[in-house]
Amino acid sequence: MPGNKANTIFAPPTGASSGYSLREAFTIKSVSAGVVAALFGCSGPALIVISAAEAGHLSDGQTVAWLFAIYVLGGLISIGMALRYRQPICGAYSIPGAAIMIAALGGLDFREAVGAFIMSGALVLLLGLSGVIGKLMRWLPMPIVMAMIAGAMIRFGVGAVEAVGSVPLMAGLAALTYFLVMRFVKAVPPVLAAGLVGFAAALALGLLKPADVDIAFVMPAFTTPMFTLATFFAISVPLAALVIGAENAQATGVLMVEGYKPPVNAMTVVSGVGGMLAGLLGGHNANIAGPMTAICGSEQAGDDPRQRYGATLVNGVLFALFGVFAGVAVPFILALPRELILVIAGLAMIGVLLSALQQAFHKETGCQIGAFVALVVAMSKFSLFGISAPFWALVIGVAVSWLLGELRRERAA
Repeated sequence: MPGNKANTIFAPPTGASSGYSLREAFTIKSVSAGVVAALFGCSGPALIVISAAEAGHLSDGQTVAWLFAIYVLGGLISIGMALRYRQPICGAYSIPGAAIMIAALGGLDFREAVGAFIMSGALVLLLGLSGVIGKLMRWLPMPIVMAMIAGAMIRFGVGAVEAVGSVPLMAGLAALTYFLVMRFVKAVPPVLAAGLVGFAAALALGLLKPADVDIAFVMPAFTTPMFTLATFFAISVPLAALVIGAENAQATGVLMVEGYKPPVNAMTVVSGVGGMLAGLLGGHNANIAGPMTAICGSEQAGDDPRQRYGATLVNGVLFALFGVFAGVAVPFILALPRELILVIAGLAMIGVLLSALQQAFHKETGCQIGAFVALVVAMSKFSLFGISAPFWALVIGVAVSWLLGELRRERAA
């Protein structure tokens, strides 16, 4: 029966209860990690969405509706998944999906784009209900999944280094503070201390400059969808592949790295429903997000993994508030130096990257070459059919391991 199937999909994994009350999930570490994740998601990515809206010549009302859709729904996904599963499963939207819309909206009626957004969500929903994504994630060799995670997330570490090179005093002080606090002050979250010192340095150096973003505080203007076969293949299919092959796969892998048992099918279903609802409101996707899940699921969000879902709740509330007040909030969030966001996000990813690399290239793994190929593909800017590198990292990594007979050795191990 459909009801029984839905109950199965959304049933928490065995032993999913954290053992902590909701209040105990809000620690200084979980709150600070949730704030860092929200700042990351509300800064540069918001500017990408605004650029796509400008490329499509959208009105202020349509732009605000787009931001409202993806941030409010993304926040609600975070809150709902965290409360249901007691895991740091974050919702947001596809950043690469927003980037491809910059080119796609240039010569397209926005009504057709909205129809494509809804169809993309429906496609993801159907795949989630089928259970095929959960089976696929269980079949994929873990070393290749972990290598994909490391390759996809390594850009945050590289971005932190580049930020120090660009603004040595501000970003360098933040990084130095992080490591000193990690070594000598156990009671204070290193990422929180780094953020405060970096912000103070930015203020002292005069680097806080409100962004000149032309978005009025207006009511959202919703767009009537138009469904066409051309936009289904041009927009819906690539967006669905990005949501499943990049965002959901990254989030699932990150959670596995940290020892969780993520509800893969439920994450896919929620991403599909979020995509359809966001489309109805005029936004491109609201789905499970990889980078924010990585930040909230890392050791920076708490020493005990069972308490880290508090970071996702904080992130979800801030995301939703940003979506409601997007017209006012965007210029102030974008006033923060990009380099400060990059260095803090990179520092927060250290634990995830170390764990992923250790699990991908452990000497007993049977897929070392396939994992290495997955790593370098995920690190690259490779894209095919509008689908970005993380998806192809899994495909190519598995193909190489199969050709070399590594899959048999991995299964045997």
